[in-house]
Amino acid sequence: MSETDGELDPAIARSIAASLQRLLRSAADRVSDDNARSPLLQKLTGHLGCEFHEVLTVEENFPDWDHASLQRGVDAYLEAHSPGAEWFGIAGGDRHFESLDSMLTRALDFGSYRLGRPDYGTTGVAPDQNMEVVQLGMVPSRTADGTPVVLGIQTTEDFNQQVGLVVFARERQVATEVRDEVRRLKEERDVLRGQFVSFGVSEHMENQLVTFLPRPALTADDVILPDGRLEGIEAHVVGIAEKAEQLLAAGQHLKRGALLYGPPGTGKTHSVRYLIGLLSGYTVIQLTGPAMRFLDNAVALARRLQPAVLVLEDVDLVAEDREMYESSPILFSLLDAMDGIAEDADVVFLLTTNRIEVLERALTERPGRVDLAVEIPRPDAEGRLRLLRLYARHLRLEADLDVVVERTEGVTASFIKELLRRAVLVALRTQEKVESLTDEHFADALDGMSAPGQALTPGLLGAAPDEDDEDDDFDDEAPAIRGRAWSGLSSDCP
Repeated sequence: MSETDGELDPAIARSIAASLQRLLRSAADRVSDDNARSPLLQKLTGHLGCEFHEVLTVEENFPDWDHASLQRGVDAYLEAHSPGAEWFGIAGGDRHFESLDSMLTRALDFGSYRLGRPDYGTTGVAPDQNMEVVQLGMVPSRTADGTPVVLGIQTTEDFNQQVGLVVFARERQVATEVRDEVRRLKEERDVLRGQFVSFGVSEHMENQLVTFLPRPALTADDVILPDGRLEGIEAHVVGIAEKAEQLLAAGQHLKRGALLYGPPGTGKTHSVRYLIGLLSGYTVIQLTGPAMRFLDNAVALARRLQPAVLVLEDVDLVAEDREMYESSPILFSLLDAMDGIAEDADVVFLLTTNRIEVLERALTERPGRVDLAVEIPRPDAEGRLRLLRLYARHLRLEADLDVVVERTEGVTASFIKELLRRAVLVALRTQEKVESLTDEHFADALDGMSAPGQALTPGLLGAAPDEDDEDDDFDDEAPAIRGRAWSGLSSDCP
């Protein structure tokens, strides 16, 4: 400072500036030295042949349930362009909460992350099969013309759990082309193609969860419906699949929707499972309950993996009539989805409901959304007799089945199935092995299911309530079977 005006002396200012310049150069040299000494950064920049600040990244995120398919896509790319390439990873804390690019930057600036081994995990690819996947790792590779690239896979743990693909390269076009090729290979090798999967909600931050289910193997004899109903449903859903090429050649559409309605426990889901078994080459995606929120993702998946079936159980939960109830956003997603699928797309919408009377009319009455609506009623007398024999399996029925059929008027298939189990339990009270069921076994089982302490049981199994139950007299003199517990709604089905 001069003594007169308090300004900094020029000579002193030049000295301070020179010192700052030396400090900045030293810091830059130190960072450069750290970069050179970091095996992690050397692994990346050494393969790409450039400095870290010249590296460009292109990323794409996929749902967590796409992890196995992404791994297959990356593996196929490596097999084609860099067989034998070895994965490497990153060591350090909080690795699943930062992006790969961010971790590499922090490795440069602060040395927070170091070269490590890749993290691996397992994920499902079939009902009883898993595969190993990279959860966090990078691998050096090349393009078809030999340009060096590095591929990375990273899972993120947040409120929207995802798996990300990261491509490192010197040029954006190169990284984009590699990303697109991996995506194409992923879709060609999609593990969900041709599978039967169910969308659900995981306990981890309510993320979507995909579960692989074994494809049902039912025969027409396993499905007890009024004459002609199953055949009509099968002709609409499966028949179109069998004649898909001919229909398209004739200018006809493949997209179709079928609605099965009726009381709980009558066989709607059972019928759907029978159809799924017949459509062996189709990808089947099932949504029910809280998983309905993932409808948009499920529809996009069905469109991509067609031929496909989208099963919406209890659709009335999201598709109630807007004139009677407050609209659900999922309802509009459903309507848009059914409209948005192309006419020539081989996609089937299979819907079930216990409450046909509350369904949105725009869903059930507009052409092009639901082409077939079939009532699945409570079984008539012939149906109940067939159900008794079906659920008895290999057991001999040494009871007066006409009496059992009469007493079970108005019940559902679910009720008959439970009745057989309880009759077997009655028999097990007095014998080690059950080979036959008698009048007494059925009578005790029916009496137990209608006992005062189990007043809700019939309703839970779909049985129609009898308004005259309190006035019914039980005939204790009848041989073994002691009267009716329920009367049902008469069926007008053929």
